[in-house]
Amino acid sequence: MTTTTLDPVVVTESGPSTTTKRVLLLKPRGFCAGVVRAIDIVRIALETFGAPIYVRKEIVHNSYVVDDLAKKGAIFVNELDEVPEGARVIYSAHGVSPAVRQRAKDRNLKVVDATCPLVTKVHVEAIKFAKQGYSLVLVGHRDHEEVEGTQGEAPEVTQVVSTVEEVEALVVPDPNKVAYLTQTTLSLDEAKYMIDALKKKFPNIVGPHAQDICYATENRQTAVKNVAHGADVVLVVGSRNSSNSNRLVEVSQNLGTKSYLIDKAEDIQPSWLEGVSTVAVTAGASAPEVLVQEVVNYLQARGYSSVEEVEVMPENVRFGLPPEIVQAIASAPPAAQ
Repeated sequence: MTTTTLDPVVVTESGPSTTTKRVLLLKPRGFCAGVVRAIDIVRIALETFGAPIYVRKEIVHNSYVVDDLAKKGAIFVNELDEVPEGARVIYSAHGVSPAVRQRAKDRNLKVVDATCPLVTKVHVEAIKFAKQGYSLVLVGHRDHEEVEGTQGEAPEVTQVVSTVEEVEALVVPDPNKVAYLTQTTLSLDEAKYMIDALKKKFPNIVGPHAQDICYATENRQTAVKNVAHGADVVLVVGSRNSSNSNRLVEVSQNLGTKSYLIDKAEDIQPSWLEGVSTVAVTAGASAPEVLVQEVVNYLQARGYSSVEEVEVMPENVRFGLPPEIVQAIASAPPAAQ
């Protein structure tokens, strides 16, 4: 995959004038394949089985998406004990621990698993390393559902670290038998910093064959890195609890460009745009395009008449639906003509 570094002059294409107020609309942005798949699973389940459909946790970390699905009949719960025995429940894209799966069996729930395949990959790696006798170090944020699910695969041998200080304080039975994994939505720079610290502390540490950071997280961060230098402000559309959206803000700020996380256009503070001629707009992997377009409309109404989509790299990933949903579609009665 090739990444094109964009020079501010090339991006502008508006001549020598610096007074034109413009929007740089980053691409790729917004929904990733795992999010599209998870939302599709809930929608298809509602259409096929009818409401209510229970969903453990937020299907993806975006308030607009969750509210929209709730209006269609999805009921979001924090724990499986809130789901009536024998009812149908969907696991969120962030994955669950074996303990949650067992609880679903105990309560005779009909499970549809919307875990992102890239998160499942990390779970498989955790199981593999644990079976091979490694102590596991999981780089990530403790309160994130993905980390809770991954840690749950081998809780006796897994430690979560979020800072270099925590890495330095790690104690393991055998320093020569340590493996690491990472949360899929970390920033690339953050992950590298942490992995370097782990390798310094444990020179023989092993990791996955391919990095755990998801392709969409990486691509959106790369797009910000390539365009932030040509913008006065970067607006990131995404919810507060969206890890990958928060990382996009951090990437921009670390490059010295002001950046703000917004759920919707109404969150934009007029003071952020004072003296600003170029605004870059992107969206986290769980933010829908409709919210991005509302932000663009907001900016256009305030004089940012030039809108240019800047594609840093192509993105064409698709994930298949889980078998229980495929079977449900196949067995559904044909629509009335």
